[in-house]
Amino acid sequence: MKKSLIALAVLAAAGAASAQSSVTLFGIVDAVVTVGRGTVADRTQLTDSGYNSSRLGFRGTEDLGGGMSASFWLEAGLNNDNGEGDPTNVNNQASGTGAASAGRQGLTFNRRSTVSLAGGWGELRLGRDYTPQFWNLTVFDPFGTNGVGTTQTLNSIITGSTAVRASNTIGYFLPGNLGGFYGQVQYYMGENVQNGAATEDDGNGLGLRIGFANGPFNVAFSTSRTEYAAGDVRQSNIGGQWDFGIAKAMAHYSRDENGAIDGKGWLIGGLFPVGAGEIRASYSRYETDAAGQPETKKLALGYVHNLSKRTAVYTTWARVRNSGGAAQALGGSTTGVNANSSGFDLGVRHSF
Repeated sequence: MKKSLIALAVLAAAGAASAQSSVTLFGIVDAVVTVGRGTVADRTQLTDSGYNSSRLGFRGTEDLGGGMSASFWLEAGLNNDNGEGDPTNVNNQASGTGAASAGRQGLTFNRRSTVSLAGGWGELRLGRDYTPQFWNLTVFDPFGTNGVGTTQTLNSIITGSTAVRASNTIGYFLPGNLGGFYGQVQYYMGENVQNGAATEDDGNGLGLRIGFANGPFNVAFSTSRTEYAAGDVRQSNIGGQWDFGIAKAMAHYSRDENGAIDGKGWLIGGLFPVGAGEIRASYSRYETDAAGQPETKKLALGYVHNLSKRTAVYTTWARVRNSGGAAQALGGSTTGVNANSSGFDLGVRHSF
């Protein structure tokens, strides 16, 4: 159950002036049995986040008056199969994740930890947050970049630490009254010592996303650049969605660069309402121009049945085909170079 704490803070020095504040506890617990099949090794496990990412969060807002507000958002990723938390990255570089990235750890607010000021002019947001370049990959993916159905444009992506989130960000979001136009710009910092070393700007970056949504139609473009001495990382994509009522069609296209390696991919898919449930389907591919031109193609099919507004059961099946030296595998399995792999999810999701 969502629980809200409402408090009125009386500003004695201002006489009758007052401000309203609210704090909300929220979260998702998603447990899934995942079966992966590969040519080298299979795997069966109870894990999390097959439909929605498991999380525990706190968010709050204070009305400052005059159309202004202040807010915070603290959100931690959970591994509810064993009670551990997800790791974070402190500097947008490989050095910022630490040894815990190989396994799991205590609770960290790795998903989001921000404080904001907002008004009719938009929102200024500071802290760890999603990057603009990630949103099109997840919003325009029928599987929401969760589980074995996750689009291959993310599973095979070459852009590293800032592909999904960045730490030390300063972001600005357009206000929501622009006739359907929306957007954000975000600057993030690696926070290295400025000592003249070639790596002093590693982890610094800038991302931009602009879109338009009106009725059944939604389209957006994003682009970003992250600096590294070994070669800058660039990530750009465009995606769209059209809701036909009987089905919701989605597609996106991406172009990425990591130093001398370029990658590109695309997805087409859709959501198809069926009674209290929904069929999900997608076909995605990703390739790079590395030696042999590694390429992975994925077909994913799934079904979600809503038992209530907060509880759902679901299942997903996916299969990948590798070529050019690629060896992408599903469900924690291991597969050989240029071999196939399949994955199967069966899970339950509850939100509060």
